[in-house]
Amino acid sequence: MLKEIIIAIQSYFQAHEFIKKHKLMKWILVPGILYAILFMISMYYFGHTANNFIEWLSLKTGLKTWLDKMNSGWLGFFFTIGSLMLWILMMLVYFSLFKYLFLIVGSPLFAYLSEKTEAIIEGKDFPFSFSQLAKDIFRGVSIAGKNSITQTVYALAILFACTIPIAGMIAPILALLVECYYYGYSMLDYSLKRHNKSIAESSFYISHHKGLAVGNGIVFYAMHLLPFVGWALAPAYSVIAATLSIYPLKESSNSN
Repeated sequence: MLKEIIIAIQSYFQAHEFIKKHKLMKWILVPGILYAILFMISMYYFGHTANNFIEWLSLKTGLKTWLDKMNSGWLGFFFTIGSLMLWILMMLVYFSLFKYLFLIVGSPLFAYLSEKTEAIIEGKDFPFSFSQLAKDIFRGVSIAGKNSITQTVYALAILFACTIPIAGMIAPILALLVECYYYGYSMLDYSLKRHNKSIAESSFYISHHKGLAVGNGIVFYAMHLLPFVGWALAPAYSVIAATLSIYPLKESSNSN
């Protein structure tokens, strides 16, 4: 799994060179800027909503009043840490919903970029077919919908774990890894579709190559640490990187 995570991370650097060499930036900037603006606005309001919810919860349960009466620095410290963990987890849940909405809306672009990348690698052109593009979009939307439901179940379980003192400390990390896996899953599926794999076969393949999905998602989220530029480039880079990351394993299996 570690080897596959490294392959997935390296594929982002390859994607950067690939985009420059083949002049694909025009397909990235406009939707990327739109994504960055929507991300900035949504995260601002999500952050306020999370803060208000935590404050409401602490007042409604009487926890804040109890802490004020106890007047304990240690209890206050643990409450602050717990509130921070809950806030981070809620932001991950919010971002997950935002991410899947964008995956559904952006599925035409992701399908095109994945096909364009593979056409350049193979040295051949895939003739444009509206019906095939429609099928790819429908599949992308189906995958995003299925993964959003599955991930929501995991998120609720992790959210519950956040109420357990020790488990709550690692809950955001678990939530982030789940996020990375399911985002990478969606990106890899665009390429696996053209390898004639059904949704079930794609799911089986990715479940046996989790490192590719997790690694792809890790860099996608890491790019969000770079304000606006990273936000704008992350979605398109991730789908091109996912397509490139499939090839080392493909070549390895062909040589065996």
